[in-house]
Amino acid sequence: MNKNSQNNSVDVLIVGAGAAGLMCASEAAKRGRSVLLLDHSSKLAEKIRISGGGRCNFTNLNIKPENYLSQNPHFCRSALARYTPQNFINLLNKHGLAYEEKAPGQLFCGQGAEAIIGMLKDECATAGVKILLSCEVVSIQKSADSFSVYTSRGNFLARSLVIASGGLSIPKIGATPFGYKLAEQFGIPVTKLHAGLVPLSFHPDEWSEFSGLAGISLQAEVSFSRQVFRENILFTHRGLSGPAILQISSYWEPGQPLHINLLPDLDLQQLFIEQRSSRQLLDNFLAQYFPKRFAEIWCARFAENKPLNQYSEKALSAFAAQLHDWQITPTGTLGYAKAEVTCGGVDTQALSSKTMQVNEVPGLFFIGEVLDVTGQLGGYNFHWAWASGYAASQAV
Repeated sequence: MNKNSQNNSVDVLIVGAGAAGLMCASEAAKRGRSVLLLDHSSKLAEKIRISGGGRCNFTNLNIKPENYLSQNPHFCRSALARYTPQNFINLLNKHGLAYEEKAPGQLFCGQGAEAIIGMLKDECATAGVKILLSCEVVSIQKSADSFSVYTSRGNFLARSLVIASGGLSIPKIGATPFGYKLAEQFGIPVTKLHAGLVPLSFHPDEWSEFSGLAGISLQAEVSFSRQVFRENILFTHRGLSGPAILQISSYWEPGQPLHINLLPDLDLQQLFIEQRSSRQLLDNFLAQYFPKRFAEIWCARFAENKPLNQYSEKALSAFAAQLHDWQITPTGTLGYAKAEVTCGGVDTQALSSKTMQVNEVPGLFFIGEVLDVTGQLGGYNFHWAWASGYAASQAV
């Protein structure tokens, strides 16, 4: 197929103008490919726009495969090895964009998320990528050596078709199941989907006393199975949020309890032993380590509020154990509307880890969040978008 024979024929057609799609489009075009980038939205990269409170945590200096959740955990290794955080930093430097490390390893754009979008858009424009927004894909058919893509803005023929349509998280900015449905059309399995990096909710009756703590944030260690995260937790009216909870939510299984150590830096039992003769009230003692409101509500829930010297050693030991291992079972999550990512996706066993191409459907590629590769909080998901988009761009 000669790319100049028809105006609607291209070498590469990419569905989804988000982080992964923009990266793939610009890098493929730099290799001399004619590239058309489509999106049903009227705006480019809305997920980048709203990320990090508008500052965009675009990568993490500590990227490693262990930061990703997948049923095929080694799949991400090749792409991550070939497109590193330094590669994206070099792109920022090329465009004169500043960045800063807010938390260990987490890099944010000094000029904000809009600057990242502008940079990727400029890269596409310079490389000659054609971008078509407000373009709905109606259907896709494959022939021997090309794909026919029927859309609301015309029909197109492409040698390579790249699906960068994202997941189900944040539907208000346009998330759809398009990529999963297309995978099924071509007989590609999709693993179980669920909301990830999402706040957790609890039964109203069980949570009623704690709802008064809404807005309070504590440093804690949250664990589920073999996963442990040490960051802040945030009490809300409906349950728990904050970085440690968002992290564990991707791994948590419904019906199972979480384990929360509310004093990870202290041995409360030893402190009680040292203070056994104290006449200080229990809530006042706890207020040395927690916000006063938390100390009062916790004592009201789990103990009488008496001077320390009126408790038995056994009672204080049990109370300390509860703070070091608070076991609580969520009723669920706040769903895709509040989730930062979608866990699960197109089964990576069906793809080449080097190129992102479907093994049984030559010319068809999947990249970004639509795949069963989910990063932890802290820039890992954007980096997967860059790395998977780049991997596909070198093969289309």
